[in-house]
Amino acid sequence: MEQSPVDNEVSAFRCLVADDSEFARKNIGKIIASLGGTIIGEANNGDEAVILYDTLRPDLVLMDVTMPELDGVSALRMILAMDEAAKVIIVSAMGHKEMIWKALCVGAKHYITKPYAPDYAGMIIQSVIRGNSGRAA
Repeated sequence: MEQSPVDNEVSAFRCLVADDSEFARKNIGKIIASLGGTIIGEANNGDEAVILYDTLRPDLVLMDVTMPELDGVSALRMILAMDEAAKVIIVSAMGHKEMIWKALCVGAKHYITKPYAPDYAGMIIQSVIRGNSGRAA
């Protein structure tokens, strides 16, 4: 049976969340849990995200584009150098359109802009987990 694009369930997946805001990490974590995912790591900055990716090899990374020590685009480059098949979704405020564009050009699979509706963020996460890149959309 084929799943429709708006199904609320995807296969269980392991996720790394990188954001310097604990509130933002917890907020996106609720969405991941509602989709059947598990948070296997949380990073406060880009350096931690790269280290945790290398150690944990999650199925998905949700990464803020603006973080201390190493920004999301630089961390994305490093993660893709380790694993060119890495699935990374950039999460950013609307005011960072240039950084979002850079991240997509580097290899992010999609992006979510803050503030976001949980249903919309969930749709993007499901799409990327299923292997659909929304970069051209």
